Amino acid sequence: MMQAALEDLLVLDFSTLLPGPLASLMMAEAGAKVIKIERPGIGDEMRTYLPEFGEYSANFAMLNRGKESLALDLKDPAARSVLEPLVAKADIIIEQFRPGVMKRFGLDYDTVRTINAGVVYCSITGYGQTGPLSNKAGHDLNYMAETGCLGTTADADGNPTLPPVLAGDIAGGSYPALINILMALLRRQRTGEGCYIDIAMTDSLFTFLFWALGEGFGTGQWPSVGQGLITGRSPRYAIYRTSDHRHFSVAALEERFWVRFCEIVGLESEYCDDERDAQATKRRLTEIIAGRTAAEWQAAFDGEDVCCAIVASVEEATQNPQFRSRGLFSREVTSDGCKMPALPVPLVESLRSSETDRESPRLGANSRTT
Repeated sequence: MMQAALEDLLVLDFSTLLPGPLASLMMAEAGAKVIKIERPGIGDEMRTYLPEFGEYSANFAMLNRGKESLALDLKDPAARSVLEPLVAKADIIIEQFRPGVMKRFGLDYDTVRTINAGVVYCSITGYGQTGPLSNKAGHDLNYMAETGCLGTTADADGNPTLPPVLAGDIAGGSYPALINILMALLRRQRTGEGCYIDIAMTDSLFTFLFWALGEGFGTGQWPSVGQGLITGRSPRYAIYRTSDHRHFSVAALEERFWVRFCEIVGLESEYCDDERDAQATKRRLTEIIAGRTAAEWQAAFDGEDVCCAIVASVEEATQNPQFRSRGLFSREVTSDGCKMPALPVPLVESLRSSETDRESPRLGANSRTT
């Protein structure tokens, strides 16, 4: 059995809800010892979210599998005596407060590095530690709105559509935090020096707009709502309704895929040249796809190399033989005797802890033993 990638590392996690806890979850899955520092009596707000799972929340259980919990009032000077030995030996500290809060607790990076010069200290916020919005409150939807992500697509009435995933929290927060922490650890191996990492979820979201930024900066013509290649302009990259009111996703961008797609659906030659009149092609495809059920289209495209798929529900997706064969739901999380599949995370098996069933912590469960 290979050693987990982050075995023997200590992570102190002061964060709550999603961005920080998901980042530290991936570290725990890779073998690190993660200690959640939580408020006594309340803990991480995610503990109270629905649906309930055991003593707390299913969301909390998934995001905090395999961690420990230390209940401390950071405003109480007595907490310092408990924290200092942990801070002194911590490899990584993650916090998610607004700028200045950790300084008021005496736990900011400048203070911490005086007792632990090698610590990798990561702050995750919506807008970063600097700038006019640095202290503004926000959530995922706000970050998507202010970075232009929501301004790229719209419904039939021209209204921006709610994103189906929490891209700001995860893609803008958790993943950049983990990437930068791992790079900082690699540099620490060479230099012995720790560092401070300022993760702004809004900053990271701009990476996902590379196509819009390229078009705007490169040509001076910024894409309007629904007119980008992947946001509604092209009939090759669209969602169509079937006769049984399900949906069929088409992403036949490359010419070879598009040509074969047109052959299978029976699109007339005058519409296959979608550059001539993209909207006319899209209207005709809407009529054609609406003529058959989802199952009929699935059968028509089985075995074909054309980048098309029926839109699945989450329940259907979890039963897909492809994902089952990859073992995505083979690990378990336990909470108060209840078990369910653990949250799949983007770590390969050879780098992860070998423990397939791990618990999420009760609030303060490790307050006396840590």
